[in-house]
Amino acid sequence: MTLLQVKNLVVEFPSRHGTLRALDDISFDISAGEILGVVGESGAGKSLTGSAIIGLLEPPGRIASGQILLEGQRIDQLSEPQMRHIRGRKIGAIFQDPLTSLNPLYSIGRQLVETIQAHLPMTAREARMRAISLLEDTGIPAAAQRIDHYAHQFSGGMRQRVVIALALAAEPRLIVADEPTTALDVSIQAQIITLLKNVCKERGAAVMLITHDMGLIAETCDRVAVMYSGRIAEIGPVNAVINHPAHPYSEGLMAAIPDIDVERDRLFQIDGAMPRLNAIPSGCAFNPRCPKAFDKCSQERPDLQFAGTTRAACWLHALPVETV
Repeated sequence: MTLLQVKNLVVEFPSRHGTLRALDDISFDISAGEILGVVGESGAGKSLTGSAIIGLLEPPGRIASGQILLEGQRIDQLSEPQMRHIRGRKIGAIFQDPLTSLNPLYSIGRQLVETIQAHLPMTAREARMRAISLLEDTGIPAAAQRIDHYAHQFSGGMRQRVVIALALAAEPRLIVADEPTTALDVSIQAQIITLLKNVCKERGAAVMLITHDMGLIAETCDRVAVMYSGRIAEIGPVNAVINHPAHPYSEGLMAAIPDIDVERDRLFQIDGAMPRLNAIPSGCAFNPRCPKAFDKCSQERPDLQFAGTTRAACWLHALPVETV
């Protein structure tokens, strides 16, 4: 069952020098129980896509066109109070820095209980018992005692677990996780990823995992969307994109991953840099950096084309094999 649908999403930022298009015609969906990874360089539009979905675009950013549907209900045109209810009840958010999600003046328990009572019909006692259970589920030791502690009394890894407990408090259908393990050590990363997987498996929730870590994508996700310059360059099953990338940008990202079985003097890198929003080239935005570019690449923007088991926005897959 499709839980989230994003259709032709366009996000713009008006400025004194004109309107900058930060997301340009993004379309994808996520099914219940599925983890979709969203990967790309800094500035590709990954976090912006997540912010648009959960209704937290920073002004003057705005959704200029397109639709976002959650369980068939359009949510991109809801008022802020309506979206606040959806955000807590149906969408959980996990951010990179847990301190931005936790109020330093309130105990962890108070924040969890208030969140639970805001969205579920529970008494204060019932909500507290659920909060303790959530902390136990996320791996907080001695949860019944630590529930009355404050954010500064927890380590970084423990704070991130508390944020995940907050995100799961109202049993949301969708979790948007933006770089949830970046600041954590490897062992804590593995535990948090296992937790997210269990949420999908046991509760049938969907997860949108935003990261720059391809290893994390390979370990965690069912499908992956590779973003470049505000567009989706390739989307498909994670094994297909990693082992047989169809877009030259995806190919470059995969080649840049160190391989312990291959001995080489230096790591592969993609030459050049992602263009600024006010200097996106015509045609395929990747064409100035692409080793396989030809004339059409700089003239026309490619839509997603079928490329084996994935879809890639690349003219190479729209040509007869003998002409490539």
